[in-house]
Parts: sequence; structure tokens; C-alpha cells
Amino acid sequence: MLLPRCTDRSPAGPRIIAVFACLWLASCATAPGDPAVSADNAQPVASQVPAAAQTLYEQAVAVMAAGDDIDAQLRFADFLLRYPDYPGAHVNLAILQARAGDDLKAEVSIQAALALDAHYAPALNQLGMLRRRQGRFDEAEDAYLRAVEAQPDYALAHYNLGVLNELYLQRLAAALMHFERYQSLNGGDEQVEKWIADLKRRLESNQRTANVTE
Repeated sequence: MLLPRCTDRSPAGPRIIAVFACLWLASCATAPGDPAVSADNAQPVASQVPAAAQTLYEQAVAVMAAGDDIDAQLRFADFLLRYPDYPGAHVNLAILQARAGDDLKAEVSIQAALALDAHYAPALNQLGMLRRRQGRFDEAEDAYLRAVEAQPDYALAHYNLGVLNELYLQRLAAALMHFERYQSLNGGDEQVEKWIADLKRRLESNQRTANVTE
């Protein structure tokens, strides 16, 4: 894992499993027993969750966690044919489609989730990731900011805002703020802690240079 000059950042080592698990859990807000709730009106998209939906969803998530993306895509697609009103399933399908390199399908899935709940933080986070890959950095920032506005404790959006601000927008202070927020929510990440220390050194160096030239 490279430090600030790298072109991409992902939680390293065992953290990959942990962070994706967090995303799956977040995107499972519509999973059985926990219907999706709009941040604005707190009205559930689906008032009741069938037991069959619970079984299908849990199986799809388990296959996704095991790394069988093709089977997982098929399972989420089948789930959504039967139960289309769960934004979490659309988000998980979008993640799988993006990993397969099909951003067009991923966008369709993201927009389907947002059509169900325009304030659904995992969908907004995925939209930000898509826009970043497309080089549409202002739109990526807007999507991430909407995610943390809808759900202030959504750690992955803060992480992605840190990456975007440091590597793409060259806003070191903003990157530091979001990485620190990610750390406070995520319980501590050794790699991100190194990035925070590096950002602090760079900001201090920039300040010293500014003071000398004044």
C-alpha cells in the first residue's frame, strides 16, 4: 500500500474484509427485520419483510462475502425480481457490477436504490465512487457529502472524502478532517493513522513555507 502519492487507497490486509462487511451491513438496512428508512420522513419502504426474503438475502450476502461475485450477482438479481423495494440489494448488486468493470450497470443499480430512498447513504457512497472513477470529482464530492449529511456516522463516506480530497482535489486539510472522522468512527486503522501523520507533516511544512515567504 503506497502512501500519499498513490492513485488509489483501499483498507489494507484484514481491514478489507472488515470494511466490506460494514458496507454490507449498512446496505442491508432493507434486509429482513430492518426495513429501509428514509432519513427525511422515517417511513419504511417496506412495512413487512417476508421470511423468504430474509433467507434469499442472507444467502446472497454470504456468497458475496465468500468472493463468488458471479453467483452473488445472480442471487441479488433474482432477489430483486421478487423483492424490488430493498435499496440495500440494489447497492450490493452495484458493488458487484462495479467490481466486474460494468459501470453502466452499476449506475442503473445505484439509481434504482436512490429512487427508493434518495437519502440512502450506501447508495450515495457508491455513486461517489462511480463518479470518482469517471473523473467527475466535483460530483463525487457532492455524492459523498450527501451520504454523510444523511448519515453522519457513515465511516466509508468519510474515508472516501479523505481519499478524494487528498489525491484528487489536493485539499490536505479537508482530507485530514475526513480521515480523522473515519478513524473516530471505525475504531482505528493503522494504515489510515499513517496517512493522518503524513498529512499533518505536510500541512505543517506548507505552513512553515508560507511563513517564510510572507
